[in-house]
Amino acid sequence: MYRCAIYDEPLLNELECCIPQEKKKPVAELPTTLQRTTPLHIPNLEEIQVVRHFLRLSQMNYGIDTGMYPLGSCTMKYNPKICEDISRWESFAAVHPNQDESTVQGSLQIMYELEQMLCEITGMNTFTLQPAAGAQGEFTGLLLTRAYHHFNGQNHRTDVILPDTAHGTNPASATMAGYTVTEIPSTQEGTVDLSVLEKTLSEKTACFMLTNPNTLGIFESDICEIQKLVHNAGSLLYYDGANMNAIMGKARPGDMGFDIVHINLHKTFSTPHGGGGPGAGPVGVTKKLERFLPVPRVIHSKNNYALDYNYMDSIGKIKGFYGNFSVLLKAYIYILMMGQDGLTEASEIAVLNANYMKKKLVDSKKYDLPYKEHRTHEFVLSCERLHQEKGIRALDVAKRLLDYGLHPPTIYFPMIVKEALMIEPTESESKTSLDNYIDALLKIADEDVQTVLNAPTNTKVRRLDEALAVKNPTFTWKMKQNTFTTEEKQTCCESAGRHH
Repeated sequence: MYRCAIYDEPLLNELECCIPQEKKKPVAELPTTLQRTTPLHIPNLEEIQVVRHFLRLSQMNYGIDTGMYPLGSCTMKYNPKICEDISRWESFAAVHPNQDESTVQGSLQIMYELEQMLCEITGMNTFTLQPAAGAQGEFTGLLLTRAYHHFNGQNHRTDVILPDTAHGTNPASATMAGYTVTEIPSTQEGTVDLSVLEKTLSEKTACFMLTNPNTLGIFESDICEIQKLVHNAGSLLYYDGANMNAIMGKARPGDMGFDIVHINLHKTFSTPHGGGGPGAGPVGVTKKLERFLPVPRVIHSKNNYALDYNYMDSIGKIKGFYGNFSVLLKAYIYILMMGQDGLTEASEIAVLNANYMKKKLVDSKKYDLPYKEHRTHEFVLSCERLHQEKGIRALDVAKRLLDYGLHPPTIYFPMIVKEALMIEPTESESKTSLDNYIDALLKIADEDVQTVLNAPTNTKVRRLDEALAVKNPTFTWKMKQNTFTTEEKQTCCESAGRHH
């Protein structure tokens, strides 16, 4: 039998003799205090055992490469492998951020051209690529808001207004930026209530934060009236670009009257989410806010690209170096590959897929659709009837989907929908894939109640109490096969900088 080479010492010694002397690298001697005093316990396994072990672990993972990932508002699109391959080219991956600008002209050109592309797509004047996530983009936009009002001698503008459909990061970012947050209710159609907005706007309002389409998947058709109300009050209009995948090539935030825009490149432009990071949340602004953008900014003159720090009113740096360059690069490749027509088609198919699923599920009479019927790229169903009639909640439906080998949608968001299932299929999915997901949801609605309540039953780990797990984590050390004591937990949490 083949032995696993990493554990086969004689084989390693034999291979070592084959390495030319000039290729061998000297090994630094470890200080005695850092050297082991006991032999390292490494199991002597057959190669096939090791391969099967790690392959089995990989098969337990779920991602967009293995199945549908319809997380509403997260836009989990397929990531083209050509973008991944190019980002690993040595000319990109081996670049050091402290290199002289003359040696990274290609990278600077890509950043400059990406800014121009985003300006064209959104209708904004200028962009910064620094923010490393959508939430950091929001925070940056709110710092720009504060700088703008300060420059104009209006420090009394201390309030931010947002609708009850807003992403949770909106109020968090506003609070971090030092603002007081006011939430306004939506109409019975799930859109901004113009009369309430008008009454809430005041001389204290710094900006109104809005996602369009909103998190219900409904386009704010009153956006022209909204921007007039906001601007007449001396406030700014902020665009949360999380749902740009619905309108590429169809509508632009700049044309709607927005002053500040952030875009989630890791959503709209098919770059990996990376388990929550790294991402990229570039921020675009109109001309009146350009002077406040973070530095450095990429400039182009006489066939030369450079980083310019000479902006006296800038809010300064908000990210180390120049943002997550590999994410920016992948988005740049994706946009070049798709072109204007391709990006428009992506939005069209995303909207088509969402409305196809919505109609099939709503027509079944097993799930309800609160608010306005027509949706864009995503829709939010309610499991309230299932809950009232059978005691089955949205969480139970989500857990049961795991038994069908499917990733659940976002649940319980936005909070204005009771027992919410928030579904966004994106343009990545085929009709077969959509039908498979629809069939699973319809079967779950008709299944025996206890089957659904006890789900999942065929996953490696059964149903967890996520809230309890966060509040009272249990740490185990597998080598000892025992549980940490309370004191050990406390020490572990403190050393990790967390509260226990």
